[in-house]
Amino acid sequence: MARSTSTDPFTEAYLEGMPDSLAASPSADRALRGERTLPAEAVALGGELITPDGDRRGWVTISGGEITAIGTRKPSGVRTLQTDGVILPGMLDLHGHPEFNVFAPWEPPKTYVNRYSWRGSKPYQELVRDPQNALIPKLPSGTQLRYAEIRALVGGVTAIQGASLRTQGSRESMVRNVDGLVFGEHRARAAIDLPSSLSPSTRGGPEMKKILDAIELGDVTAYYLHLAEGKRDNERSQKEFDKLVSLGALTKATVMIHGTALSRDQLGQAADAGARLVWSPQSNLRLYGETTRAADALDVGLPMGLGADWLPSGSLSLLAEMKVAREELAVQGHEIAARDLVAMVTSGAADVAGLGEKLGRLEVGRAADLVVMARQDTDPHESVCDSTPADVELVMIGGDLVYGRHDWVTSLAADPADPDLETVIAWGRRMLLDTGYEVNPGPDPTPRLAQIRQSLTSVYPQVGPIWA
Repeated sequence: MARSTSTDPFTEAYLEGMPDSLAASPSADRALRGERTLPAEAVALGGELITPDGDRRGWVTISGGEITAIGTRKPSGVRTLQTDGVILPGMLDLHGHPEFNVFAPWEPPKTYVNRYSWRGSKPYQELVRDPQNALIPKLPSGTQLRYAEIRALVGGVTAIQGASLRTQGSRESMVRNVDGLVFGEHRARAAIDLPSSLSPSTRGGPEMKKILDAIELGDVTAYYLHLAEGKRDNERSQKEFDKLVSLGALTKATVMIHGTALSRDQLGQAADAGARLVWSPQSNLRLYGETTRAADALDVGLPMGLGADWLPSGSLSLLAEMKVAREELAVQGHEIAARDLVAMVTSGAADVAGLGEKLGRLEVGRAADLVVMARQDTDPHESVCDSTPADVELVMIGGDLVYGRHDWVTSLAADPADPDLETVIAWGRRMLLDTGYEVNPGPDPTPRLAQIRQSLTSVYPQVGPIWA
C-alpha cells in the first residue's frame, strides 16, 4: 500500500508500501544468506517431538537448513544433542506492531469503545506517539524492529506479523516477517483502517483495489485487516464487517485481526468465505474490557491464530497470550485442549498465514524452524502451554542457531568460537544470541543487542526490557 500522509506512527507502521520489484525477488537460497551461526554439517536433537504424525520420543535431524529425518532411533554419523525437552515447530505470532515493542507495558486509565477512541487519547499520545516521533529520526532504520525480533525469538517465536515494510525493506530478517518478504516472496499485505470506497480519489481505496486484484490472481494469499475492533455494542465497530463485504474484501485471503464486535453470524459468514481470524485477547480485554467471541469462531469452523499484539497493551510473549486465550475460552464455555491451543501458534497459525506448506510443522523436507522448551508436564502439549520464555532453551531458524543455552549452542555450532555469538543473561542463565542473520545482507553489519540497546536507551531511557 502507498505510504500514508498521516502523522500517526501507529498507522504509518502499517501503511508503508513494498516496492513492486520485491515480488520478483529470488528464492531464499542459502548462498544469499548473511552471517549467522551455522550448526555442524548435520546435527540431531533428541527429545519429545510434536509432529503432524503424533507425539513421539525421538530425534530430529537437521542438515542444509532443512529437516532431513525424524525417527525414534539415535542417528549415527551426525553431531547429536539429547535435550530431554519438548521439540516443536517455531511459533508464529500473527498480530503485532513490532516497532512499538520497545515501549513499556501500559496501564490503560479506562476502557475504550473502539480503537479510534484510544488512538485519539492523550495517554496514547504520551505513551506511543510522542516517543515514536522522537525515536524515528534518531535511530538507524530497523533498530526498533530488530529489538522486537529478539524479544520474539527468546520466547520461541520464529515468525511474526505487523512489522513496517519500510523498515523491513528488501531483506528477510532474523525472524520471519509473514506479511513481508518471506522465503523470497512477498505474498501478504496488511492494513489498519478500511477505506470508504475503492474510488481512485479515496484514501486507501486504490491500494485496496490493487490488493484485491492480486488476490483474485492468486498473487496475494493473506490480507491482514484490523476489523471490528471495539466493544460489541459499539456501532462503528459493528458496521465494519458490512463495509468489508460491500468493498468486496471478504475473500479467501482475508485475515481479520481482532474482530471483537463480530457476531456469531458474521463469524460464520467469514468462515463460509474462506477467511481467517487472528485473536489477541489480552490487548482486547485491557483496552475494551471484552474480547472476540472466540468460542463461536471455533464452533463455526473459522480458522484462528493468536497474536500477542503490541507490548503497550498486549502480552509480554506469545506463550503468555496462550494462557490468556485458554482462560478466556473457558469463560466463554469452550475448554480448549492443549493440542489445539498449541496448533493455534504452530500448524494452524501457519495455515492462517497462508504458509502452511512451509511453516508450522516438523516434517522432513521443511525448513528447520524449531524450538526446544524445558519439560513442564508429561504431556508435551500441556508442557508447552505451561511454559514461559524462561523455559525456551534453543531456537533454530532455517537450521541456523539463533538463540540457546550456552553449552548447547557451542556444542552444536560448526565454529564454537563464532565471533557473531553474543553472551546474554536470560532469567539468570547464560545464553548465546546471534543477531547477524539476513537473507539479503545489507551494506552494513547488523548491530549486536548491546549496540541496539544502547541506541534505544540513549534516545528513550524507558525502553521496555526483553528479559522481564
